[in-house]
Amino acid sequence: MRNFLLAAMLALLAAPLAHAQSADYRIQPGDQLAITVLEDETLNRTTLVLPDGRISVPLAGSIQAQGRSVSAVESAIADRLASNFAVRPSVFVSVTTVSDTGETFPIFVVGQVGGPGQIEVEAGTTLLQAIALAGGLDRFAATKRIQLRRADSATGQERLFIFNYNAVERGGAIQSMITMREGDVIVVPERRLFE
Repeated sequence: MRNFLLAAMLALLAAPLAHAQSADYRIQPGDQLAITVLEDETLNRTTLVLPDGRISVPLAGSIQAQGRSVSAVESAIADRLASNFAVRPSVFVSVTTVSDTGETFPIFVVGQVGGPGQIEVEAGTTLLQAIALAGGLDRFAATKRIQLRRADSATGQERLFIFNYNAVERGGAIQSMITMREGDVIVVPERRLFE
């Protein structure tokens, strides 16, 4: 069960980046890109998409990235670099960090928190941050049995994840890094008598 939870947590963490690597994702200002040129490793780098939507690549200059797919940016870089190589270079681009767009979405927090109800969070908000936004845990919270309930949009099935705040207090971090998705419900049950 513990390995299953760990695997589920890692999958949740990777979800935004997996979407960013899909063919329909369009690069935005604030995204961080890793650029690899197989023919010349000195050109390999990680770069930030600037507010004007452009990136700067040595020997290729300034390239418009905003609104383009990852493969379109790869092609644009390769085209610009081609005159510097005997053959058109092999360029690979990946999104390593997705920008915070500032858009918010609703999640719900119920139970033993300072301010239960619907709250608006930004993309990238973690489970621990969401609890803090809901006013934090109250003194009657069952800190070892906090639940994250998430509906799977594809199947309609609800998935349940258990979060142990006590483990985070002792230095555990993996569960606290779960990022919120629209419609998530955090349930903080009441502590039992000898809990």
